[in-house]
Amino acid sequence: MEGSGDNEKFWSGRFEQPPHELFEQLNASISFDWRLAPYDLQGSIAHARMLKDIGVLTSEEFSEIENGLGQIMAELAQGEFELMLADEDIHSAIEKRLIAIMGDGAKKLHTARSRNDQVATDLALFVQDHIRQHLADITGLLESLLTQARAHEATILPGYTHLQRAQPVLLAHHFLAYFEMFSRDYVRFWRALDAAKVMPLGAGALAGVNYPIKREDTAAELGFERPGANSIDDVSNRDFALDYLAAASTLCIHLSRLATELILWSSAEFGFVEIADAFTSGSSIMPQKKNADACELIRARAAKVAANQQGLTTLMIGLPLAYNKDMQEDKIYVFDTTDTLLLTLPVMAEMIATLSVKKERMLAAASESFALATDVADYLVGKGLPFREAHKIVGGLVRSCIDGKKGLSDLSLEELQRAAPEFDESCFEAIDIEAAVVRKDSYGGTSPRQVATQLAGAERRLEGFQQTVNELE
Repeated sequence: MEGSGDNEKFWSGRFEQPPHELFEQLNASISFDWRLAPYDLQGSIAHARMLKDIGVLTSEEFSEIENGLGQIMAELAQGEFELMLADEDIHSAIEKRLIAIMGDGAKKLHTARSRNDQVATDLALFVQDHIRQHLADITGLLESLLTQARAHEATILPGYTHLQRAQPVLLAHHFLAYFEMFSRDYVRFWRALDAAKVMPLGAGALAGVNYPIKREDTAAELGFERPGANSIDDVSNRDFALDYLAAASTLCIHLSRLATELILWSSAEFGFVEIADAFTSGSSIMPQKKNADACELIRARAAKVAANQQGLTTLMIGLPLAYNKDMQEDKIYVFDTTDTLLLTLPVMAEMIATLSVKKERMLAAASESFALATDVADYLVGKGLPFREAHKIVGGLVRSCIDGKKGLSDLSLEELQRAAPEFDESCFEAIDIEAAVVRKDSYGGTSPRQVATQLAGAERRLEGFQQTVNELE
């Protein structure tokens, strides 16, 4: 399809010379902002309806514009809308096509709006739409984590600090730690959605417009909560995009941490889990390899999202009010982040859902280490020793065990009493791994009772998240 056949810019009246071809390439954003087309059409229809309501358009003109925009929507859906560099941006491209369809009557559509408030509105609608999808995808990941947690309420593994075995924990407890992280991400995106629900349309270039427009009506039709209260802020505000990228960056930190643990846990050195073949790949030279490539790519793309957040933050630093052309580039960071999340979140959710856990290896790793050293120290505290003194005694026992290639459970009562006479037969209960887990019964701890409470709370929270997502659809 040929565009309008007219490469003249809508702003060309003041200029004697056409733009240099190099400036055309620099100035054009249509190579990436075409993704705003559905939102631009949606906003244009709402704007035209408002213009009809205030008498700028007749009912017949509105119907013709609405039908023309509907035709463009169909052309876009069918891949028949040609994008041309000379059109500069998707907003101009759509308007030129509308003029080609219906003639000069289409030129009334831009009454009482500027590209400044138009593009800000389109981007806010884009962010809203994709946050809704991210919220749904986060609930999918939370559901996978919760399912695995339910399946492993009795599975014990070593917990880690500094990537060194620390204390035994329930695997359900570990999965629920990630449930907490991604639950916070859900809330962050919800807040970013709220920030994107202030409508810029009607702000004009920056000062408002010379028409009795009904911004509240347009906002309601487009699903915004309200129009912006200050026209200068409306066109220069990109806080909602910054909030979106901040939420995305934190989410990707969490995805990256989970991905790293899956990489470690699926290695031969750990042997805690096996990732499904569908999310791994092999080596071109080593037939035995099964690489956790999905995890590594999720981790790599987290770096891109963090860079996108920093990119938009840096772009906005020092910009004077109101709109500046720098802000044309804001969409690059948003679109790339959106693409990353739309792929990585479902991949991680399915990878967790299909994860195979090697319970025996986890238990052996927890048992063969000195993960119960703190429990032994706490046993001595129960016998009246100060914790610092008990800590030193047990540290010495661990050193002796390492030298003698033993575990704490291999020590005889006589050996223990040589270190501290407070030890008696009851001390061996402190060296029982299942009993040690049961004892961690403080609020939020890893005991079966506490984990059952956490599971119940997580289930209620997930139900609430899912209900909210359903209401957003």
